[in-house]
Amino acid sequence: MPIIQVQHRRSSLNADQKAVVAARLTELLLQMEGGARTEGGKAFATVLFNPVDDADWWVGGRNDDRFVHPPGAFLVTVTIPEGYMNQAHKNEVHAGVTAALVDVLAPGQAGPAGGSILVMIDEITEGNWGAAGHPISIASIAGTVGLDPAGERFAWVHKYFDAKARQYAAADYPADTGGLLTTPARP
Repeated sequence: MPIIQVQHRRSSLNADQKAVVAARLTELLLQMEGGARTEGGKAFATVLFNPVDDADWWVGGRNDDRFVHPPGAFLVTVTIPEGYMNQAHKNEVHAGVTAALVDVLAPGQAGPAGGSILVMIDEITEGNWGAAGHPISIASIAGTVGLDPAGERFAWVHKYFDAKARQYAAADYPADTGGLLTTPARP
């Protein structure tokens, strides 16, 4: 259930460019969900553009392009369920977001491009994401998007949460603290 929010100067993107960038980022979201090109996967793939007035975007104490690299200044937040991605997956997200913006807005750009595209991955603790008025688990998200619960990707998720559960137990956290898989059973 990843969400990508793109903050940008209002003048940085026109409607046609947004459509192309949204398509590229949606494809990245589906890839992030393990290739979930299902109806459920597409229903979870959300891209939001948040324009900021040019006069309100400052870099290095200035609101011009003195410290901004092509194709411009962007602050992209990628929100994912905690424990869903290892570092290699996160690296793919950083590269994919940057490539989507550079390819659309500065194709063939000579020299370094994308240095002012800041990408942050925000992981939502298990049990803190909800839909339809109740929490949804990473296991239910995986089921909705069609991710194989017996596959390699979900095996990594289980290892992550098993380690987190051991850490909680070692620190004597209360059993109802939350943040752990709600269904410990393995497929």
